[in-house]
Amino acid sequence: MRALLLENIHPDGAAALEKAGFVVETMDRALEGEELAARLEGVHVLGIRSKSQVTAAHLREADSLLAVGAFCIGTDQIDLAAATDTGIAVFNAPYSNTRSVVELALAEVIALTRGLVQKNTMMHEGVWDKSAAGAHEVRGRALGIVGYGNIGAQLSVLAEALGMVVYFYDTVDKLALGNARRCGSLEELLAVSDVVTLHVDGRQGNAGLFGEPQFAAMKQGALFLNLSRGFVIDTAALRDHLASGHLGGAAVDVFPVEPAGRGEEFRNELRGLPNVILTPHIGGSTQEAQQDIGRFVAGKLVDFVADGSTVLSVNLPPLSLAEHEGTHRLAHLHQNVPGVLAAINSVLAEHGVNVEGQLLGTRGESGYVLTDIGVDYADEVLERLRALPETVRLRVLY
Repeated sequence: MRALLLENIHPDGAAALEKAGFVVETMDRALEGEELAARLEGVHVLGIRSKSQVTAAHLREADSLLAVGAFCIGTDQIDLAAATDTGIAVFNAPYSNTRSVVELALAEVIALTRGLVQKNTMMHEGVWDKSAAGAHEVRGRALGIVGYGNIGAQLSVLAEALGMVVYFYDTVDKLALGNARRCGSLEELLAVSDVVTLHVDGRQGNAGLFGEPQFAAMKQGALFLNLSRGFVIDTAALRDHLASGHLGGAAVDVFPVEPAGRGEEFRNELRGLPNVILTPHIGGSTQEAQQDIGRFVAGKLVDFVADGSTVLSVNLPPLSLAEHEGTHRLAHLHQNVPGVLAAINSVLAEHGVNVEGQLLGTRGESGYVLTDIGVDYADEVLERLRALPETVRLRVLY
C-alpha cells in the first residue's frame, strides 16, 4: 500500500502509516491540477493540509485511491460529494488543534488591548514611550464570538477565566458554557462587543459573511480577529475601518489568497497598518497540535484501510465492527435505497456463506455495510455483489 503526504505533515503521521506497512512518500508543499493527478497514480492514501485542492476529476481518475486525510480541521479543499460517489473515505482532525487556535486568539486579544504591537515597533526604532495611554486590561471587556463550535466554545471558557464578558452568535442552537450569553443575531453581538472574533467553518455559505455593514456596526475602537477562513471577510472594508480609526486594531491569520509555500511573497491590503497583527495561517501550527493531528488522522486512515472503520469520517456513514476471529471481512458502499442489505445477504445465502458479524449504517444518499463471513467463498460471490445496481464500491479487507 502506498501513501502520499503533502504540505509538510508531521513526521508522526508518516511513522504511523509506515508502522502499518505503508510505503510513504512525503512532500513539503501543496500539489494541484495535473501535478497532483500524476502523483496520485498507484496511491492508496492521500494526506493533505489546507492548500492542496482535490477535485472531482482527481478522485475519479485515481483508481487506487481509498481514502483522503485532511491533516487539519477544514475539508472544503476536497470535493466531498465526488469522494462519496467514488467510494473514497475522507477524514480530518476536528479537535486536535483547537487549543492552539484558542491560545493564539487570546494572545492577540491581549496584545491588541495593551497596544503591544505599536510599543514593540517603537522600541525597535529606539523610541521609549512609557505610557498607559490606550492600554487596557482584558478583564471586564466584552468578547463577541461568531461561531460557537469547538474553537469558539473553548475560547469562551478561557476568556471568561480571564474575566472577560462573553457573548456568542451561532446559526445553530448551541449550549452556552459558563456565563456566556447567546445573542439572537449578529447585529446584537456587534453592538455590545469590545472584541469580535470569527470562528466559523469553511462552507461556501459563509463567503462574505463579514463585510462593510458588519464592520460599520461594530463599536468605536473595537478590535477584530479572524482565525477562521480568509474568504469570510471583506479585507478592503476592514482596512478602511482601521485606517479611519473606527476600529482600534485587528489580528488576521487567514486570507482569501495565500502563498503556496514558505518564502513566497505575501500580498494583502492589510500590510503596513500599524495596529494590525498578521500571521501566516498558523492558528493550529504548534508542535503539539501538528503532532496530535499527524497521529490522529494517520490512525483513522490505517483503521479504514485495515478494517473498514469509518468512525469520524467526514463523508461516509460512521461504522466500526469488532473483529471476529477466523473470518473474512467485506466492506460494501452503496446507494442508500431500500433492500440493499437483503440483496447482499441473499447473495451470501445462495452460496452457503454464513454471516458471523454485520453492521449497516446510512448517511444521506450513502449506505455502508461491514460483513464478517466465516468460510471461504467463491469468486462469484464478489462478482455478484459488485454487480448489484446499487454498489458504489466493494472491498475485501482480509
